[in-house]
Amino acid sequence: MRWEGRRQSENVEDRRGIGGPVLVGGGLITLLLMVAMMFLGLDPQQVAQIVPDLGAAQQQAPAKPINDEMTKMVRVVLADNEDVWGRLFPKHFRGRYAPPTLVLFSGRVQSACGMASAAAGPFYCPLDKKVYIDLAFYDELKRRFGAPGDFAQAYVIAHEIGHHVQNQLGISNKVQSMRQRLSDREYNKLSVRMELQADFLAGVWAHHVARYAGILDEEDIREAVNAAAAIGDDRIQKQAQGYVVPDAFTHGTSEQRVRWFLYGLKTGNPELMDRAFEVDEP
Repeated sequence: MRWEGRRQSENVEDRRGIGGPVLVGGGLITLLLMVAMMFLGLDPQQVAQIVPDLGAAQQQAPAKPINDEMTKMVRVVLADNEDVWGRLFPKHFRGRYAPPTLVLFSGRVQSACGMASAAAGPFYCPLDKKVYIDLAFYDELKRRFGAPGDFAQAYVIAHEIGHHVQNQLGISNKVQSMRQRLSDREYNKLSVRMELQADFLAGVWAHHVARYAGILDEEDIREAVNAAAAIGDDRIQKQAQGYVVPDAFTHGTSEQRVRWFLYGLKTGNPELMDRAFEVDEP
C-alpha cells in the first residue's frame, strides 16, 4: 500500500504514553491543603470554594504525541476512509458523513463503553463514536496470526470504520434494541451478522481506494484477505483451545469474513450491505 506523502487525518487522539495520575482535584495533597487553610482560620465553606472538591476525578499528565511511521500510516488510512465515505454516504444514504475520531492507546483505555484492555483488540464504541486501537495489535497480527503488511493493518481500521457507518445509519441501535427480545444464541448470531457487514463495508472501502486512489496492488488485497482469514473465530478458537464452538462466535468464520470482504471489494456498492442480514448469503 503506497501511503507515504499522502494526506493524514487530523481526527486522531493520541493517548499513548500517558503518565500516572497527577493529584489535582483529590488525594492526599488536596486534603493536606484544606487542613492547612482551615488551621489558618479560613471558613470551611471558603476553603471548599478555593480548593477543588475532594471527589473530583484525578487528571492525567498529558501525553506527548508520537509521530512514528506506524502512526503516519494509520492517519493516512483514516484519511482515505474519510474521503471514500465522504463521497459514498451522501450518494447512497442521502446524508452527510460525520467521520469518527480514532484513539491510539497503550495497555488500557477508558471509553464511553467502559474500560477496555488492549488484549480485546481494536474496537468501535458507538456511544462516543470513536475507534480505539493499541498499535501493538499489529505486532500480534503479524506474529501470532501470520498476517503482516500495511494493507492488512488498513483492513483492521476499515472494519472498525464500517461499524461507525452502521452506527450512523442507526443499525447499531436497531440491533441493540432487539437484545431483550432474543435468546443469547439468536442475539449472538445477529451480532456476528453485524461483524460480517462491517467486513463487507471494509471491502467497499477497498474497492474505491483501489479504483480512485490507485494505491493498491494484488499483494495488498492478498494481505487484507489473509488478515480477514487469520482472525476468523474458528481459526482463533482452534488455535487457542484446539476445538471450535460455533455458538461462541463473535465475528464469523475465516471463510465468512473473507467472503464478505471480497463481496464488498467486488461490488463497491454499500447499498448491498443488508444482505449480510439475510439468510441466503451471496
